[in-house]
Amino acid sequence: MLLSLLVTGAFSSCEKDENKIFFEGGTAPVLASTAATTVPLSFATKENVATKITWTNPAYSFTTGVSSQDVSYEIQIDTTGANFTNPKKKSISIASELSYTFIQAELNDYLLNTLELKAAIAHNIEIRVKSALGINKDAGILYSNVIKLRATPYAIPPKVELPASTKLYIVGSATPGGWGNPVPEPLQEMKRIEDTKFEITVQIQGGGSFLFLPVNGSWDDKYGGAAAGNANQVNGDEFLRGGNDLLAPAASGTYKITVDFQTGKYRMVLL
Repeated sequence: MLLSLLVTGAFSSCEKDENKIFFEGGTAPVLASTAATTVPLSFATKENVATKITWTNPAYSFTTGVSSQDVSYEIQIDTTGANFTNPKKKSISIASELSYTFIQAELNDYLLNTLELKAAIAHNIEIRVKSALGINKDAGILYSNVIKLRATPYAIPPKVELPASTKLYIVGSATPGGWGNPVPEPLQEMKRIEDTKFEITVQIQGGGSFLFLPVNGSWDDKYGGAAAGNANQVNGDEFLRGGNDLLAPAASGTYKITVDFQTGKYRMVLL
């Protein structure tokens, strides 16, 4: 009887092994673009197509055949040489389509405001597609070939209107002058380093709050966070006119703060 049970158990175990389903992988998507080398970008034709990209299905499969699970795609755009490691790279999530059409105004916005490339200068960019299987989008990841293109972004109005005063100051509990207004000059006056960009190097009190003022000594106008008060990302976030208090990073120290009206974002770097 014992021998019979052992044989039956062994047979059952073998049968279960034979019924297991294994992931066999897929084939990296093959990416193509209608733009041969140079992508046309112009304010006059901003509503026209810049380029259309298409890619092949990765054909994920299991031992039972072609997968019926959802496949997701992510288009990645980066500058040549960054190898898609640039924290500013643009990522676009695609549900299941095998193509994407870039309108000139859209691509121009990605180059200017996401990758933060300078206008009126030709830039080399790269595009690839990342595919993944399943709901979590972390299984069976494959990358397509890389398409290399050249594009010259055109200037567009800044995302945030520049101060008529052409000046900018920082105020708040995070700053040496606290919430006192007027703020100490030139200690808390920001330097205009480009047409749409201001910068300052200043001592910051960790965990404090701050705002940007276009007129020293006046509360009539201000620039603050696009999010709720002190709900911003502390190392940099979007800002707008009339926005809310901005929260400084937790660590006190000397910071370089850059405010870019073109992109509508500010950035803080601990020195």
